[in-house]
Amino acid sequence: MKILVAGELNVDLVLQSSGSFPAPGREVLVDDATLTLGSASAICAAGLAKLENHVVFAGKVGADTWGDLCIDSLRQLGVDTALVVRDPAVKTGLTVSITSASDRALITYLGSIAELRENDIRDQDFQGVGHLHVSSFFLQVGLRPGLRALFARASRLGLTTSLDPGFDPLEEWTSDLLDVLTEVDIFLPNEVELHSISGSGDCLEALRNLRNGRTITVAKLGADGCIAIVDGSVVSVPAFRVMPVDTTGAGDSFNAGFLSAWLRGKPIADAMQFGSACGALATQALGGTAAQPAEIDANNFIAANFREAK
Repeated sequence: MKILVAGELNVDLVLQSSGSFPAPGREVLVDDATLTLGSASAICAAGLAKLENHVVFAGKVGADTWGDLCIDSLRQLGVDTALVVRDPAVKTGLTVSITSASDRALITYLGSIAELRENDIRDQDFQGVGHLHVSSFFLQVGLRPGLRALFARASRLGLTTSLDPGFDPLEEWTSDLLDVLTEVDIFLPNEVELHSISGSGDCLEALRNLRNGRTITVAKLGADGCIAIVDGSVVSVPAFRVMPVDTTGAGDSFNAGFLSAWLRGKPIADAMQFGSACGALATQALGGTAAQPAEIDANNFIAANFREAK
């Protein structure tokens, strides 16, 4: 399957902490630091490529060393970067991720993240592509106004579509996202995003609030697994129990696993389970891409967990 990921590109400075998060005016020490490829879109793209999909990335970076790192990393991970634009007028974005085994905090400089536009992706770029995925709706301020039109073009050309909203740093959760969802096949929020976008603190009510006659919402609930409503029936899959090293990008690796399985025709429950396995395994190393599994690794992990449960 050839998949186009249109999204943000940035580097991540991951600071691993086993102690407390910093408070204003205070300093804390961390246990490790890694400068690596970041961005929800890029981590998902890398996960899809690891699962033997042909992945093309459309995005923008600056003509700087951070941009070099992003493009070189994507290429090494098997992602086609032919549609990545180098723009000397902007700086490549940066996220500082302070992460522990249980949680993380993010600080982001948008830079080139905000510069991708709907008209940067031409109809000819969809040639031979079967699916379009976009992450980080709220961060991609340049793409956001034209995203519904982009998804509509993709659908007219025969592609299926998916969206991960990401967190809204302004915490406004505006209704334009609901308009975009009318052109989206698969919606992949986490628990905080699900409740904030739907206006409900109850998962099932939130899922029902988001029904629009087209979109299947698959909500990632962390340690509580994932849940969806499909054809009126609730589908719930428990999480795999692992001791995480770094949770950065776990949801994006879930997306990669789910989409890879779903695009191969797997039932929703099986795709959710495969996504959960990919997300769990991705937490076993620092950074979002270092521990992403191949298909055989995810399948072996699922099988091993079933044997242990018996």
